[in-house]
Amino acid sequence: MNLFRALLTVSGFTLLSRVTGLARETLIARAFGASQYTDAFYVAFRIPNLLRRLSAEGAFSQAFVPILAEFKNQQGHDATKALVDAMSTVLAWALALLSLLGVAGASWVVYVVASGLRADGQAFMLATTMTRIMFPYIIFISLTTLASGVLNTYGSFSLPAFAPVLLNVVFIVAAVFVAPLMKVPVYALAWAVIVGGVLQFLVQLPGLRKIDMTPRIGLNPLAALAHRGVKRVLLKMVPATFAVSVAQLSLIINTNIASRLGPGAVSWINYADRLMEFPTALLGVALGTILLPSLSKAHVDEDPHEYSSLLDWGLRVTFLLAVPSALALFLFAEPLTATLFNYGHFDGRSVVMVARALTAYGVGLIGLILIKILAPGFYAKQDIKTPVKIGIAVLVVTQLSNYVFVPVFAHAGLTLSVGLGACVNASLLFIGLRRRGIYTPSSGWLRFLVQLTGASLILAGAMHWCSINFDWVGLHARPAARIALLAACIVLFAALYFSMLWVMGFKYAYFRRRAK
Repeated sequence: MNLFRALLTVSGFTLLSRVTGLARETLIARAFGASQYTDAFYVAFRIPNLLRRLSAEGAFSQAFVPILAEFKNQQGHDATKALVDAMSTVLAWALALLSLLGVAGASWVVYVVASGLRADGQAFMLATTMTRIMFPYIIFISLTTLASGVLNTYGSFSLPAFAPVLLNVVFIVAAVFVAPLMKVPVYALAWAVIVGGVLQFLVQLPGLRKIDMTPRIGLNPLAALAHRGVKRVLLKMVPATFAVSVAQLSLIINTNIASRLGPGAVSWINYADRLMEFPTALLGVALGTILLPSLSKAHVDEDPHEYSSLLDWGLRVTFLLAVPSALALFLFAEPLTATLFNYGHFDGRSVVMVARALTAYGVGLIGLILIKILAPGFYAKQDIKTPVKIGIAVLVVTQLSNYVFVPVFAHAGLTLSVGLGACVNASLLFIGLRRRGIYTPSSGWLRFLVQLTGASLILAGAMHWCSINFDWVGLHARPAARIALLAACIVLFAALYFSMLWVMGFKYAYFRRRAK
């Protein structure tokens, strides 16, 4: 498998997803601004998203994909299909029960996640109602994650990467056409989540049929639980769930703190999250997606050299593309925020507040992306306990950082703490891989870093100049000119960065790598 081609495929569809996601957020910002309505929606949406990461996207993928790869490579098609059927049965029934409990206890859940909303009775009521509407989303998105894991293991990356686009498209339709027709317009966004979740699962069914891996959900979850592969996945999920729970616990604490910082704080952080997740998805998630199946195969084949080489390739790609992305968030936050969100009800003050949170994210962006590359180095070897221990340490660091930074930087202190915690996380993961001999850096790293530093310094100067010499908020009345200016700046930055690397002798051919 050509890793670079696979990365381009996943990143291309992820780019489409993020572009439509930005369009979604721009339309939501224009329609609702940063208000009690958006605070309530983002709190409510965060709850099923949090559970998705606990049960599916995080813990489940980390436990399931390596074992699925082992079945595929060692036990054949029939045994692999039986594992997929049993696992989908257990997942669907367990999450259906969890959804029922979530709908029944929605008000309690909202209070735990964002107790600050109780000060505004209307916001709390809105968040509770939307939580009830959206809770079943966890069923569909978890089955989507299972389907994605199967397709990725079989080397098919297009449909899983495209699926999130559908959620964004449904959001856009809801915000533009459905919301104006509803008595409480923001409820349209909640129903869009459910429709988007269903579509994300359905769009992957043709790919599953092609490889004869369409999951069959049985009526007897107890029989499915008895499958030996399912038992192994669940045993691995226990520490994996704990590992993901640590990160999500930090997210809950941060959301709760933000809900107490006044109206708009939750929304400011959410808008900054959307921009931060643009590079983390294009680089971290995409690289992690294509590396985990290849690393799992190298582990099954007992090929430590290939294993280390795959990690080395992933780390170099990360540094090559994450460094300019981090500079953009740190130095170009206000132009990005103003151009994308400063319309309708989203005023100049909101631009400044979101930009502050985004600048703080820039400090730790490289760490946030590196985690997506380094953690699979443990997961592919079915070692989940090490990331758990590291996650606990990072939770402590993050919350201690909140104690220091929130009084000084308010909501931006929360994003700064997350970024710094991610850097600590990535550093500890790297040290763990090196000490165990799992990863050995190949030659040429010093030269690579020197070239990267030189190009980055020149890029930083250009970004700073463009940021302070144009009135990005003042161009509110001329949106087309502002969009054109931002596009021209991005093209200039990309051309400057990559041309400077080329002048310093950087070899791009290294990244055209194939996995065995």
